[in-house]
Amino acid sequence: MAPPTPFDDLSLEELRRRRSAKWIRYAPDVLPAWVAEMDFPLAPPVREAILAAVERDDAGYATPLELPAVFAEFAAARWGWTVDPTRTLLLADIMSGVAEVLRALTAPGDRVVVNPPVYPPFFITVRDVGREVVEVPLVGGRLDLDGLERAFAGGARAYLLCNPHNPTGGVFTRDELAAVAGLASAHGVLIVSDEVHAPMTLPGATHTPYLTVTEQGIALVSASKAWNLAGLKSALAVVDATDLSAIPPHVSYHAGYFGVLASIAAFTDGVGWLDELVVHLDAQRGRLVDLLAAELPQVGYTPPQAGYLAWLDCRAFDLGDDPSEVFVERGRVALSPGPTFGEQGKGFARLNFGTSGELLAEAVRRMRSALDG
Repeated sequence: MAPPTPFDDLSLEELRRRRSAKWIRYAPDVLPAWVAEMDFPLAPPVREAILAAVERDDAGYATPLELPAVFAEFAAARWGWTVDPTRTLLLADIMSGVAEVLRALTAPGDRVVVNPPVYPPFFITVRDVGREVVEVPLVGGRLDLDGLERAFAGGARAYLLCNPHNPTGGVFTRDELAAVAGLASAHGVLIVSDEVHAPMTLPGATHTPYLTVTEQGIALVSASKAWNLAGLKSALAVVDATDLSAIPPHVSYHAGYFGVLASIAAFTDGVGWLDELVVHLDAQRGRLVDLLAAELPQVGYTPPQAGYLAWLDCRAFDLGDDPSEVFVERGRVALSPGPTFGEQGKGFARLNFGTSGELLAEAVRRMRSALDG
């Protein structure tokens, strides 16, 4: 088992005082390990930036401020990605950005490709804006390039790429992404790449920003997952040659001012904290290997290459399409239901290990107790 890190110092009693969705959706006796929200204290620079704004009574409307420039510096240092700050657009969050891009750059009824099992709002958002979902499932956790070519040739107009992938945590290679770019160019398909988990790429993998392999497409980025800022509402669309003039200016007005301030602090002074977080998440994915081997060896688990989400194959237990129902009802631990990620998620559940080693062990113990009971 991995040695403890500073991120292991968590109190369940203090966590239960939180009022975010993660902590109020279920009864107090349920351990929440579902939504993609980590349990750690805010990075000190982020906390200081927010508190400083409160101290100066500075809670007005958002503007990008220096966020595009500091993200460009972060991207260059982290991934060797050259981002032009003038080719960015401030957004409230990743999925509202997806919605606005699809509204502006595709037509009602157009086909949009996704790779299930995939983040449930991909399905919801595509349908909400009046487009048709086309599924090209992952094959062994990797992109099905032949399937993508068939979908593109069959008339798809856009492709929502999730890299790193949610829920599998897979990181796609430069060769895979270059192949996607070639197919998109040949068939005139808009690529929208959700890269929100990229800052948490773990040892052994290398994140390749989509726009480093092509000059066509849109990348959506945010500090929200890596620094746990989802409630503050701030993200960026990064574009190269794609024309975003059709996106109305009001889209940027929905961003949160505290989100912009927190993101600036994260991408500048919060990088050291991020590096420590990555060390902890690396330890956690290894801890989960050991815990499952000891308590639930029948569970299929491929450690993720990025992030803090574990995609668990629970089909060996014959718990039906949604094992998470059994875990929460009998074990009092809440995981994300696999079927919400697509047909391929039946028999699976997603576990959030963005917590302490002790609470991760308790989550697995509760899963085991659900089966014992």
